[in-house]
Amino acid sequence: MPDLSALADPGFLAVQCLNGLTQAMFLFLIASGLSLIFGVLGVLNFAHGSLYMLGAYLSYTIASWFVGSPTAFWVALILGSIGVALVGGIIESVFLRPVYRREELDQLLVTYALVLIISDLVKLAWGAENRSGSRPALLAGSVDIAGRDFPTYNLFVLAVGPLVALGLWLLLRRTQFGRLVRAAANDREMVGVVGVNVTGLFTGVFMLGAWLGGLGGGLAAPIGAIFPGMDVEIIVESFIVVVVGGMGSLGGTLLGALIIGQLNAFGILFFPRFAIVFVYILMAVVLVIRPWGLLGRPVTRG
Repeated sequence: MPDLSALADPGFLAVQCLNGLTQAMFLFLIASGLSLIFGVLGVLNFAHGSLYMLGAYLSYTIASWFVGSPTAFWVALILGSIGVALVGGIIESVFLRPVYRREELDQLLVTYALVLIISDLVKLAWGAENRSGSRPALLAGSVDIAGRDFPTYNLFVLAVGPLVALGLWLLLRRTQFGRLVRAAANDREMVGVVGVNVTGLFTGVFMLGAWLGGLGGGLAAPIGAIFPGMDVEIIVESFIVVVVGGMGSLGGTLLGALIIGQLNAFGILFFPRFAIVFVYILMAVVLVIRPWGLLGRPVTRG
């Protein structure tokens, strides 16, 4: 039987809710890039979790170059995510561009091969042992939430998520690049006909998605262990997020991340042996009732 005594402690419930929101922000960063790439390029990128893992390793390594500096974390976060974006540009240009017009199975096989390649390269460069990053001094310590301690760094992550969501919304809704991205998502052939450099647009979109994955990895580095294989767990949950929220929908991705984050936070608390089952049950229900997701919509590609 689950222990329901924790329900009487408002401080514990508040902290648990915040833990779920923290996880939701990580899931949103990864899943938003995954959803963006699929929505525009039409590629279901299995290697997106590998970009997250690469972001964690790069940020860890860059921070180690500036040990003792108060700016080490910030420099590592910025340069690490940019580095992942550049890797994403190479991946799109070399590996994905030749298979855009092939069957979906070919695209999936290519991205799965990239998972294996990046995993082996990570093991070759950093080894198989676990590593962990350091939190910046500015965000060390904790704050009191209704009598319970909550890490200051996690509050920072909670702030980053909505800021990134707002930035993406402004980029996609208020800029020429965003208008082209939305047009390409609806009818990529027409965008090419009117003279837009579709090749460059696709590369830019993939680099943006890769940057989001790298940013998520860099933010995760100071919280948990960094290890080969960390990409598998995050990509599975990210796929669930975009399925529940709606593939290609930024708002749906955020909603899906919030739901999954809270479901994990409280599911593992009251039903630790079956928590992951609830997530899959939710996904199955959404697929049956609304296959295109809670905030998604059926898309007919031109």
